[in-house]
Amino acid sequence: MQSSSPFSSRWQSLFHMTETKRRALYGYLFILPTVVFFLVFIAFPFFRAIGISMTEWAGYDQPRFIGLKNFINMMNDRIFWIALKNTFFFMVATTILQTIIPLLVAVLLNAGWRGDVAYRTILFLPNIISLVVTGLLWRMIYDGNFGILNSALTTLGLAALKRQWLADPSTVMPAIIVVSLWASLGFYMVIFFAGLQSIPPELYEVASIDGANSWQKLVHITIPMLWPVTTVVMVINIIGGIKVFDVVYVMTTGGPNHASEVLGTYLYVTAFGATGGGSPSMGYASAVGVVILILSMIGTAIQLRLTGRRTDVY
Repeated sequence: MQSSSPFSSRWQSLFHMTETKRRALYGYLFILPTVVFFLVFIAFPFFRAIGISMTEWAGYDQPRFIGLKNFINMMNDRIFWIALKNTFFFMVATTILQTIIPLLVAVLLNAGWRGDVAYRTILFLPNIISLVVTGLLWRMIYDGNFGILNSALTTLGLAALKRQWLADPSTVMPAIIVVSLWASLGFYMVIFFAGLQSIPPELYEVASIDGANSWQKLVHITIPMLWPVTTVVMVINIIGGIKVFDVVYVMTTGGPNHASEVLGTYLYVTAFGATGGGSPSMGYASAVGVVILILSMIGTAIQLRLTGRRTDVY
């Protein structure tokens, strides 16, 4: 009598497993690609960046372990603190503006205006343009000598308001924030518009019977019911504001005199020695990257904590 091999026994047990075990196996197989993606493209780069941040490394030589020296030097780095301040200012301003304005636009377009589909399409178009192209376009608009903005101000008799918008430390960050709002307005408007479609119309009908006006409906029905959507929009804005890079780098490269320097541009310049002929420092840049990641996690956690409430209709 032939005995079955251990290999065949395993296959037999696989095919004769209980329904519960089979479902569990299918579940593991379905999440396996996601787990592999997370480990390869998120977890490994994260821990690799932490390791590099503890070295002195130019990217082409042999890394030398220096412990927490990069982080200690960062605490005394004037440019880092300027970049951190500008990043925080950009994050707060864009989170507020890119939440409130798209919400109001979505509410207006949801009122059934004639041509509302065309308006939504026009407002969404800037979102499909690359941020690099957007930055170049607005850099020409803001040009102090030949830009459309200053020409329009002159035509309107407001020549006193003309500025070197991207060369003036007092206007460069607000100018970039306006560009960010212009580029992302349509995207967040669509998110809010989709959320508005999920609000039961019966709530507005009952409110109308009770004598509520449009403002009261907005405050007591629309905004509370849209709170989960608003939370998502704010989290996206917080993370995007902390990680901002492309539009700032294209428009100003962090200038003038670091007035628009953000953590993303400072990381890039430090890593590759992109300006001023400086030597690249991958170790220090990785330390800046770790700070960006930690700030993103803290900002998201605080936001979710503060907005973690029920969507009651008052």
